[in-house]
Amino acid sequence: MSTATDTPLTSGPGTSLRTGPGATLQLTVATLGFLVNFWAWALLGPLGPGIKERLDLGFAAQSLLVAVPVLVGSLGRIPVGALTDRYGARVVFPLVTLATIIPVLTLTVVSSYPALIVTGFFLGIGGTAFAVGVPLVSGWYPAARRGFAIGVFGIGTGGTAIANFTTVRLADAYGEDAPFLLIAAILAAYAVLAFLLLRDAPGRVRPAGTLRQRLTAVARLTVTWQLCFLYAVGFGGFVAFSVYLPAYLRTQYGLEPADGALRTAGFVVLAVLARPAGGWLSDRVHPVPVLVWCFAGVAVLAVVQAFAPPLMPVATVALLGMAALLGAASGAVFALVGKVAPADQVGAVTGLVGAAGGLGGFVPPLVMGWVYDIQGSYAIGLMLLSDVALAAAVFTAVKMANLARTG
Repeated sequence: MSTATDTPLTSGPGTSLRTGPGATLQLTVATLGFLVNFWAWALLGPLGPGIKERLDLGFAAQSLLVAVPVLVGSLGRIPVGALTDRYGARVVFPLVTLATIIPVLTLTVVSSYPALIVTGFFLGIGGTAFAVGVPLVSGWYPAARRGFAIGVFGIGTGGTAIANFTTVRLADAYGEDAPFLLIAAILAAYAVLAFLLLRDAPGRVRPAGTLRQRLTAVARLTVTWQLCFLYAVGFGGFVAFSVYLPAYLRTQYGLEPADGALRTAGFVVLAVLARPAGGWLSDRVHPVPVLVWCFAGVAVLAVVQAFAPPLMPVATVALLGMAALLGAASGAVFALVGKVAPADQVGAVTGLVGAAGGLGGFVPPLVMGWVYDIQGSYAIGLMLLSDVALAAAVFTAVKMANLARTG
């Protein structure tokens, strides 16, 4: 007798697949958790220009301040993803969320540059939530719908948009501690919600072996490193812009911090909305051609922006175009992860690939700040982005074409 269950359905190629209502609930709760943790993770980005002026920092020092949480949130995804494979998202998600509250509250009492760097280090814990949610969502959805589902989960990156929309405004309206107290309360509420509602997929297979053995096994897969490179360009580009764009717009176009943060939020929102679109296209075409076109488009638009068009409408089109393409590329990469990663190693693969994406976002702000300090221009940094995006397009088209034929 056939009954409706929450168990993810599987079938052969070409079969129409459906998931039960339990999968939708898990996707919703996971996406919400990703959103609030990323909101916390991105708190220092919109505050960067104000901190720079208050502490009289150089551009390189400001870049390091906003990049440190990105670095920790990236590298932390490796062990957190493996721990999720082992213990399940129901255990790990609330723990990551609770741990993020501590540095958020610490921001209410620290003001010196060294203290902010240390706090930003621990704030990076929030960025590891990505490596918890992807294996959870992958377990609940069949392969034919996994790209879209993971793309929807990726909407959680919109937490960076919320940070840019609200942080400066809340601080101006209600005091400098207001954004930190608000997000700490939201994180606490979500930790309780996650503990009550999150469930790992029925039939979840716990991997055998130690953490080191599992990470070593995943690292031996050639496709893992191929995916790492692609995600470092796609998601890394998105993260780099989301944390550095306020400083770029203030320096290049003279925008006030609130205006720059608002425009950065628009960039993030568009990238977030494009992510499930990239996953949806990947489910229907294949991730490989989607990635080729996205990276090629980014290469072209980065060249346009490298010339610092004096008219804001032109710059807006170039930056928003890159936002859409980088978002779609990020969704396509994890649609590919869903196709090629072993079922019991999705968390570990996600950890490594997610770390590469975060590292891809850590390096560009440092390069941009360093180049600007030396040259007084952002052109070289943007041309480097164009070169890397073009290399990613060519690499995907040539080296990963076999996945398009067999995936």
